[in-house]
Amino acid sequence: MVRMRKQKVYLETTIFNYYFDKTKNAQPVTVAFFEAVGSGQFDGYTSIYTYNELAKAPEPRRSNMLNLIEKFNISLLKTSEEVEKLADEYIISNIIPEKKNYDAFHIAIASVEEMDIILSYNFKHINKLKTKNMIPAINQKLGYRNIFIAQPEEVFDYEIDI
Repeated sequence: MVRMRKQKVYLETTIFNYYFDKTKNAQPVTVAFFEAVGSGQFDGYTSIYTYNELAKAPEPRRSNMLNLIEKFNISLLKTSEEVEKLADEYIISNIIPEKKNYDAFHIAIASVEEMDIILSYNFKHINKLKTKNMIPAINQKLGYRNIFIAQPEEVFDYEIDI
């Protein structure tokens, strides 16, 4: 029997927001994905960048979102000079706009820490075709492995009974 290792999944800020936003069609699958992380089906990670963004939300949403980190045993990654340099490369390469440097930081920290997947509902800068096409080339050129950018529905089997 072949035993596969658990996938290391980086949860970007929008995933935490969707957990509580019942107006989003993807909210149920997002909740189910957090539960899958909590039950050990995936290794869940986020970063100080996500934490800082979540900390800016108004209460009680801020506390609710930050509590998800502990509730579902999500590891919090710290930044480094290596992460900042890689993020700068994404900006210099015109993949991510300079004004949206946190988006570059999310991708960079996930790349440096060798995540398998970045989960994001940020369709403006992270989970979009340009980014998905250009990040692998930059990562390969600089010695980092490829990373898959997706939304939970793409990596998690989940069906809603209607």
